Amino acid sequence: MTPVLFLVIPCYNEEEVLPETGRRLNEKYDALIASGAISPDSRVVFVNDGSKDRTWEIIRTLHEENPRFSGVDLTRNRGHQNALLAGLMTVKDLCDAAISMDADLQDDINAIDEMVAKFKEGNDIVYGVRSSRETDTVFKRTTAQSFYKVMDHLGVKTVYNHADFRLMSRRALEGLSEYREVNLFLRGIVPLIGYKSDVVYYERAERFAGESKYPLKKMIAFAGEGITSFSTKPMKMITVLGVLVFLVSIVMLIWSVVGFFLGTTEPGWASLMVSIWAIGGLLLLSVGVVGEYIGKIYLETKQRPRFRVREFLHDTPDGSKLK
Repeated sequence: MTPVLFLVIPCYNEEEVLPETGRRLNEKYDALIASGAISPDSRVVFVNDGSKDRTWEIIRTLHEENPRFSGVDLTRNRGHQNALLAGLMTVKDLCDAAISMDADLQDDINAIDEMVAKFKEGNDIVYGVRSSRETDTVFKRTTAQSFYKVMDHLGVKTVYNHADFRLMSRRALEGLSEYREVNLFLRGIVPLIGYKSDVVYYERAERFAGESKYPLKKMIAFAGEGITSFSTKPMKMITVLGVLVFLVSIVMLIWSVVGFFLGTTEPGWASLMVSIWAIGGLLLLSVGVVGEYIGKIYLETKQRPRFRVREFLHDTPDGSKLK
């Protein structure tokens, strides 16, 4: 059976790149359909994540000119992970498999062919993995690789050098829908689903146009989200740190008492200040880490919706409009 493939693309202020993205993906779908790899009912779904530019207007135009393009308009900006989830959950009952990718054309669309082939071989999840990071700056390459190593050390199962370029079957999407947490880190959630998976290696290109939507500040926040959403090791590390500080304080107490009886003690302002600042800093750091986890518990207990769809532009196979 020829699978119905939906491509889900979250967009935030992507007016500069969307026309070219639409053109290239339309050509790719023409080739895939002509070869019999995917069904003519396959679609490309752009998810507008509360953009402030003409992104939704362009998505609407693409849809009106070609029913192959669909659009999901969120009521407000919810962030990349929520926008991606919104698109996947909107189309999960309309397709046999869905591929998620970014709008900036850095993900290699030619890798879609191999992803579909591996899906037909029985894989429910196919990860797009970067074969190298030569296009990254030294800083970004170093920090990204460090992030994956830290996540692995903390016991979080992720796919090395994989972002959000992946294929998921319908039953994998159903499995994803059962994860209800508000603090989303899809790179950690998807491996937990557990179905048969494989990888496709590709070269990541330079961004076609526009600016990156993940500056350093957002990258750091995203890394923190992933760590605190999937690992309690930072809290365990605080316990270990507390024990070590306590042991050091016992050693210092013994040293002070022995020095007092030997008559070698001399009050030292520097050592006192260092001790106060060091212990005070450790306490503030510990409270901050614990507070981060408490904050996430607070958000989860509210059970607020992770996204809300304002409009869904989609032509069904019989030609009718689904909104």
